[in-house]
Amino acid sequence: MHGSRTRRHASEWLPRAARCPDVTKKIGFLSFGHWTPHPTSETQTASDALLQSIDLAVAAEELGADGAYFRVHHFARQLGSPFPLLAAAGARTSRIEIGTGVIDMRYVNPLAFVEDAGAADLIAGGRLQLGVSRGSPEQVIDGWRYFGYSPAEDEDDGAMARRHTEIALDLLTGKQFAQPNPRPMFPNPPGLLRLEPHSEGLRERIWWGAGSDATARWTAQQGMNLMSSTLKFDETGEPLHVQQRKQIEAFRDEWAQHDHGFEPRVSVSRSIFPIVNDLDRRYFLASGDSEDQFGNIDAQTRAVFGRSYADEPDVLVELLRRDEAIAAADTLLLTVPNQLGVDYNAHVIESVLTHVAPALGWR
Repeated sequence: MHGSRTRRHASEWLPRAARCPDVTKKIGFLSFGHWTPHPTSETQTASDALLQSIDLAVAAEELGADGAYFRVHHFARQLGSPFPLLAAAGARTSRIEIGTGVIDMRYVNPLAFVEDAGAADLIAGGRLQLGVSRGSPEQVIDGWRYFGYSPAEDEDDGAMARRHTEIALDLLTGKQFAQPNPRPMFPNPPGLLRLEPHSEGLRERIWWGAGSDATARWTAQQGMNLMSSTLKFDETGEPLHVQQRKQIEAFRDEWAQHDHGFEPRVSVSRSIFPIVNDLDRRYFLASGDSEDQFGNIDAQTRAVFGRSYADEPDVLVELLRRDEAIAAADTLLLTVPNQLGVDYNAHVIESVLTHVAPALGWR
């Protein structure tokens, strides 16, 4: 009797997200697309990284995963130019969502972004889910300057990224804004012209990678979906999953104050590795990052970095059941070690889908 009272009282102080029943979630992968000319890497060159990314999207679709997402970094041995990759992956698949997590909007011409995104989305049949953001500390100092962009007099680089994003969001609606030439090479439709090709509905499939509660609220104000990664600004000193759950609640509370005309989505990213064979044990069982880490990502910003989940499936199920941010999100992105090769990464995705997701009610 005493034990049952203890369990009942414990449930009363659990956060709302942790008390909610298990629900079906979209599960995809997020690849940073690293390549390294080293004998231990299965991804030696830029060509390897790109072609293997497409192959992994195909494999993930065949396994029943819901999304193939790719990180964008400039001046790095990673995936720096997303739209050719997204278009190619879209052409090779038929069902899986194809996305980014995230495109650094400091480097982006908003009009070129809208044209490239529209074309890639049409090739994919309307399956793009584009994560954008201010980006993270880069490989070079003020790399966006080399791309021809500078903040306005009253801006910093973060404000410039938000300005680029707001312009792109406006144009993704199909807004007609350009004065037609009275003597065009080809006949024009009546009125002002919009950017082409236009992909209907893409405006509702833009996500912002938010590092703080304030940017999550701004994301809701702009009518974008929320993407929260394995790193967040440390605002309370609490574990990552708790801070992310509060961030998600702030986003949804703000969203409810606006009439955007569609229901938002929320994703969180996690490193999850079920240990089901000897190779898994060798790679991950003693990885040493089973706790959140706190530290600075630059001189001004303290952040919390999420732990990795690597254990036997039954242990993982119990650990993940207590992750409040996963419970609150509708989409889970699995970060994958792409340099271990397509076959091994497909194995990781399959292991989560078959050994973990059903026990948690995600499938």
